[in-house]
Amino acid sequence: MYAAIKGAKHHINMETYSIEDDEVGRRFAAVLIEKQKQGVQVNFIYDSIGSGNTPEEFFKPLLDSGVNVLKFNPINPLALRKKFEVGRDHRKLLVVDGQIAFVGGVNISSVYSSGSFRSKPRTKDTPPWRDTHLRIEGPVVTDFQKLFLATWEKQKGKPLASKSFFPRIGRRGNEVVRAIGSSPDESYSLIYVTLLSAINSAETYAYVTTAYFVPDPGLLAALKGAAQRGVDVRLLLPDKTDSNLVLYASHAYYDELLSAGVKIYELEGALLHAKTALIDGVWSTIGSTNLDWLSLEHNQEINAVILGQEFGTQMKALFDEDIKSSRLVTLEKWRQRPILTRIKEFGASLLARQL
Repeated sequence: MYAAIKGAKHHINMETYSIEDDEVGRRFAAVLIEKQKQGVQVNFIYDSIGSGNTPEEFFKPLLDSGVNVLKFNPINPLALRKKFEVGRDHRKLLVVDGQIAFVGGVNISSVYSSGSFRSKPRTKDTPPWRDTHLRIEGPVVTDFQKLFLATWEKQKGKPLASKSFFPRIGRRGNEVVRAIGSSPDESYSLIYVTLLSAINSAETYAYVTTAYFVPDPGLLAALKGAAQRGVDVRLLLPDKTDSNLVLYASHAYYDELLSAGVKIYELEGALLHAKTALIDGVWSTIGSTNLDWLSLEHNQEINAVILGQEFGTQMKALFDEDIKSSRLVTLEKWRQRPILTRIKEFGASLLARQL
């Protein structure tokens, strides 16, 4: 993403849930300011909750340089409402010159960096994050651009002068790619319905990776139904997470899924943050959408759906590599967990719709 921003010639439209005031955040802010001063119009959306720990002073140099900065759903400190009640922008989207799009699970933060952007080495207390992000070229970039501009308009951002937002784009590659956005303003999540349809149509395997797994009855039924008709259903979930409440709620569904034949793996040695799925080696999705109620009902999310065997082969290789670093959860061992743990799982599951 950084390299694409450096190479921008006309405009940069960027939307993120979280940008942190750390080494990577400051590096990205600096390059956005640099491009703005070169005459490249930069339009930037960030979520007020996701970036809640980032001080307002961080954004002042961006504003002073002419970058259009828009805070999504600013929180009124006098209105004591939880984040799920006001709707969050959980999308991670970058569109450069209307030609290149990036989408996936990566926020702008040093937690992902282990290379040149990170001056301090990792310690045992700072495990690496495992995430998936996708660079896209081709006609579908126009659809990602439209999703960004729709959010900008809905949030009442200042009118944007056209900077070649929609250039003519020729076909790239052999895959068919679709941009899918969801919003709490809509009657249902198109991303969720699309994923359910893919799982229900699976014939050989369905591999799903998600950082936060608090499924609704429809997703539970789809996963169990696929396994029971002989589909190899595998869930790659985190061994540890940044939310113990979500982790306990997730565990509340293990027994039901394992009993139906669903295989559950927990990634070890890294904090899983990826949100991907692969069905039958030809249907793939990468995006910001977790399989929980927040993503389903309360967040703005964005995913790319890719149809193609060549890309599916790459996705399967990625999934297989993660499996090597994961532990298979067995039903027999799972049922041996302590009673206190089961009580915590039950309590967390009561809050499922708020997680």
